[in-house]
Formats: sequence, structure tokens, C-alpha cells
Amino acid sequence: MAADFASLGVKPWLVTSLGAMAIKRPTPIQAACIPEILKGKNCIGGSRTGSGKTVAFAVPILQMWAHDPFGVYALILTPTRELALQLAEQFTALGSPQNLKLCLVIGGVDMRTQAIALAQKPHVIIATPGRLADHIRSSGEDTIAGLRRVRFVVLDEADRLLEEGFAEELMECLSVVPDQFGDPKKGRPARQTLLFTATVTESVRALKAGEGRTREKGGREVFVSEIDTDSLAVPPTLHQTYLFKPSTVHLAFLHTLLSTPLNVKKSTIIFTNKKFTAQLLSHTLKPLGHRVTPLHSDLSQRERTDSLGRFRAGAARILIATDVAGRGLDIPEVELVINFDVPRDPDDYIHRIGRTARAGKKGESITFVDEKDVLLVKAIEERVGREMVEYVEEEGVSLEGRVVREELKKVSEMKRVAMLNIEEGRDEKGRKKAGKRRLDPVESGERKRIK
Repeated sequence: MAADFASLGVKPWLVTSLGAMAIKRPTPIQAACIPEILKGKNCIGGSRTGSGKTVAFAVPILQMWAHDPFGVYALILTPTRELALQLAEQFTALGSPQNLKLCLVIGGVDMRTQAIALAQKPHVIIATPGRLADHIRSSGEDTIAGLRRVRFVVLDEADRLLEEGFAEELMECLSVVPDQFGDPKKGRPARQTLLFTATVTESVRALKAGEGRTREKGGREVFVSEIDTDSLAVPPTLHQTYLFKPSTVHLAFLHTLLSTPLNVKKSTIIFTNKKFTAQLLSHTLKPLGHRVTPLHSDLSQRERTDSLGRFRAGAARILIATDVAGRGLDIPEVELVINFDVPRDPDDYIHRIGRTARAGKKGESITFVDEKDVLLVKAIEERVGREMVEYVEEEGVSLEGRVVREELKKVSEMKRVAMLNIEEGRDEKGRKKAGKRRLDPVESGERKRIK
């Protein structure tokens, strides 16, 4: 592996920017991909969460842009708003010495303001496919003209973007950028395409399989690097457990589990399959004394950003989230991940529990299971290559006894109040919330109702 970034051909100003971010030595995925991208190759980069994939594509893009800083140079597409915001932070930090102009195009933000920013031809556009497709359909040629000459297109979390739920919006976004073959007669080079993911799926590999036909038509060579994408996706320092109980008492057990001496101070993410469940847990656990904050796609963009900020800063100990928080987010120091619902897709399970045990640290996951989840758990264990073990109670702590004796009635009462508050449109403190807002097309692969 390369000893430093300079040996990869990275310019001194970028080495300095990386150093200011406390990034001194390249990770394996960075060492593999940066030189090949600088050579002009398309790239498929697969590496586990937390391995530095963003730097692997941001550094070569910014180096080549600084050499020829014209118009809209790069378009980066990513599935969620939170990932887009995180990418924007890193690009801004790396590109600040060269006065990089960046435009963020995500839902929950005024479209008119975004259209004005797009028309000013920023150097880098970071977008979710749904919102960018909205602009392509409705904001006019002046807004999207800069996209027609981009040099780089990046699909971050490519396996997710290539799923069926994103197909329509993704195709619309790619329809306005240069194709992968270019037009030599008009002096337009083929765009450079970069795909990065923690899970190299068959849809991602299919793009590599089509390389021969692409090269015949004048397209670029494809470089593929897969590092720790499969069997090592679950860190060996992560202890995976399950708690087998009837679903009717899962919430009472969750409250009791979070209150035990071993867990009461742990930074925790609780994952649910549905937005309503995340709302219900948040409304129920907060009055029970837990410092919780929610993260799901029914929140406004400001609420989502503030919620993530509170959790990162430690103002909230527990983040209750749907899979919008399952991928790519840089959330340090998570000690415990709880799957309140068993995910339907084993890969989603891997992404969820990957929020803990990062950078060689220890972590624990607990998955709530009942009779209907047995087949899902077996599929997860087969995918991971490791069996979950039954959760062992702390010495002197009986979860079952405490739930039956002390907590079941109290939690049931709080749950009833929570459901009333949700039905009446109130927040966790019982305050009436504003009327229904218009919902944007979802970035998570499904489509929300637009009222």
C-alpha cells in the first residue's frame, strides 16, 4: 500500500487539504482507485463502510478539475439527503483552497433557490436523483444546461441507485449528461463514470461485463477494485445477538434493555422498517426518560439535519431511524445497534450493524425476533456467514422479570398516548405540529404520496 498520497500522484495542495482533515495515509481503496481515475479510467470501487470511498473519488476529481476549472465539472448522485450533505461537507473541505463552487440539490429545500444555483454553473453538483429529476422536468434549459458538458458522473452507494426504485429518476438524470462514448467530431470526450459501493451486487458487476462493447464504441477502460466487500463486511469485533420475544412486548423489552446498567450510557441506534414505527418509538421512549431523536423521511430537511447533529454531538444518546441512516453516514462512536424490526434484505442488516464496531473498535448488535422472523434471520446468518447468539442478560438483571413486574403497564400507557399524539399530528412533547407538508419523491427507492 502507498505510504502517502503524494506517491499516488496527488498534488501538494490536496495533500495539504487532506492533512487538515487528519487524513495522512491512503486506505487500500484510495490507494487502488486514485491513480487509475487520474489515468482517465472509469472505476467501480467496492469497499466496506468507513473505508474512505469518498476521498477515493473526490481527490482525483478535484485534482483534474483544478487543472481545467470550467463549468459544471462533476455530478455526484447519492440515494439520501444525509449522504448528500455529508459528501458536500467533504468536497467543500477538500476544495476550499481552490475556491470550489458546490451546489447541493436535495429534497426539503426550496426548488427556486436550487434552480438559481444550478443556472450559475457550479463546479460540482451533489444531488439525490428524485430532486434532480424534478429540476430536469420542470426548471427549464437554462437551469440544467451546465449538466450537458460534465466530465465526471459518480454514483455513490451505486448498488442502491441501481435498484428498480431509482430506475426512472436515474435514467432521467443520466439523459442530460454526456454519454459514455463521447462525440469526437464535436470535441466532446466520453464522460468518466465512477461507481462506489459497500456491496458489489450483480447489477454493479453487469456494468463491468459490458466493458468490451463499450471499448469498441470508443468508451473508457473500466478499473474494478473490490476490497473487503463480502465476508469481511461484518467486523470480527462486532458481537451479534438476538432477543426472541413475542412482538406484543418488544417495546417494553426495548425500554427495559435501554435502562440496564450496561446499556444506559451507550450511544445507540435503533433501526425500524417503517417510518410510523420510528415515530411511535420516539414518542414512547422520550417520555420514559430516554434521550432520543428520530431520523426518517417524513421529517423536514431541517429536522433531519438537526436530529443527526444532536446525535453526533451527544445531546441525544439514542437515534431512532429507518434505513435512511443505514448506509454510508459517518457517525462515530456508536456502541450498540438494535434492530427493533428484522430487515427484509440481509444486505440492509449488514449496513445497519456496520454503524458500530468501526475502525477496529468493539460493538454489539441486538435483533428483536419473534416467530414470523425465523426465516429472515436464517437468510441473514447465511449471508453474513455467522450465526447470531442469544442475548445474555447482565448479572443480576432479569429483563423478563422487570418487564412483567414493573414496565409493561407503564410502557403500554405511554404507547397509547404516543399513538394518539401521532394521530393528532403532535410532536414528542405533545405540541401540535404544523399542517401536512408536501412530500418530495422519496430518495430511498420507494415513492411517497404527494398531497
